[in-house]
Amino acid sequence: MNDTAFLTACRNLLGRDHVLREAADTDAYLTDQRKRYTGRALAVLRPADATQVAALVRLCVDHGVPMVPQGGNTGLAGGATPDTSGRQALISLRRLDRIRQVDAENMTLTAEAGCLLANVQAAAAAAERLFPLSLAAEGSCTIGGNLATNAGGTAVLRYGNTRELCLGLEVVTPQGELWDGLRGLRKDNTGYDLRDLFIGAEGTLGLITAATLKLFAQPVARMTALAALDSPAHALALLNLAQRMAGPLLTGFELMSHFCLQLVAQVFAQQRYPFAHPHAQTVLLELSDNESEAHARDLLERLLSTAVDQGIVRDAIIANSLAQSNALWHLRESIPLAQSATGLNIKHDIAVPVSQVPVFLEATDPIVQRLAPGARMVTFGHLGDGNLHYNVMAPEGVDPAAFLHQYQTSVTAAVHDSVHAHHGTISAEHGLGQLKRDASAHYKSPVELALMRALKTAFDPLGLMNPGKVLPG
Repeated sequence: MNDTAFLTACRNLLGRDHVLREAADTDAYLTDQRKRYTGRALAVLRPADATQVAALVRLCVDHGVPMVPQGGNTGLAGGATPDTSGRQALISLRRLDRIRQVDAENMTLTAEAGCLLANVQAAAAAAERLFPLSLAAEGSCTIGGNLATNAGGTAVLRYGNTRELCLGLEVVTPQGELWDGLRGLRKDNTGYDLRDLFIGAEGTLGLITAATLKLFAQPVARMTALAALDSPAHALALLNLAQRMAGPLLTGFELMSHFCLQLVAQVFAQQRYPFAHPHAQTVLLELSDNESEAHARDLLERLLSTAVDQGIVRDAIIANSLAQSNALWHLRESIPLAQSATGLNIKHDIAVPVSQVPVFLEATDPIVQRLAPGARMVTFGHLGDGNLHYNVMAPEGVDPAAFLHQYQTSVTAAVHDSVHAHHGTISAEHGLGQLKRDASAHYKSPVELALMRALKTAFDPLGLMNPGKVLPG
């Protein structure tokens, strides 16, 4: 490979200002969000549109340069970080940031891959529509990255993962061809579903440059509440009751252990524990109503009253204003921030069938305690879709870094084994990237791995598209 010839061709295509090589310009692109991985790149390349992306991929193919696509660099599995060889080109898609079309009557929006999620939400709102994907990183993550990792978030219970919110894609193939699949159709039964192959593939099969997304009617009212309970089993009973009484109006259902909220109150003095007495578990639930605020409030009050009468809920708080609702959500969103403030944790983004969540916790917590005595469990997540952030924190007074070094391998293996035994997955919404790439080989069948490798070979025979990610070596 002739670096000089390749870089000259890139500058001719993109302009000198968009071929970055100096450390001051590239450092922000080369370390992942959690600072687990820091790579080196031959260059950081910043194309302006899909045509430039396609031409850039052809240049990489001609010169044998491996490619690492990146959106907002907010991923949590190292999927958008190059290796340390300095031979890979990092292709940043942040300049592809146009909203191409909002079709309010078809309830669709077409956005380029570099659009911030918050800007997609705002464009939908400007058309009096809702794009329901909601993540803590929505002010910095991009829709292309959301699609590449099939991001989840807090509204999966009602609206589904990013995959369910996408109708069509525009993709640059590993050969540098541009596939226009931006169809705003709910029904298109004309062969293989190419769209779904690229969603969740983390850039290993092609580069997503734009997407046509589903929009929904904006709710007239949102009602939020906190419910205090004795156990995850009671939380599951509340979920079943809420689904029976509220049906599709139930938008969010988040489980948080007492220790999670205690940790938030400890780190952030302005955020107090919301109940007069401690309770083992707390659920944050939200209803979205297209009728009226009064209807939503009446339904939520009846739901919680029924839950108290049945012995499911011990105490409850209903938000009386948007500010109070935001404050309740802020409690949930502050848990990861509180963890970060207290040092490194052993983190797991796992999912089991919703019905298995209490059983999984009952079985797994003692295993972790036997391996790492005194470890503190930071368990929270999207109970409505079975996705838990099952995190393990050092005992009081123990150095977090030393704890991580000593126990991460054994604890993670035990947690993943328990997840597998309960018919779950070791990555629910963060992807495999390079963090869980090799671990996945222990839990996927040989047939599944062979099919994945066959797809990779068929799409990317040269192996230049985000190498070292997703597929075990």
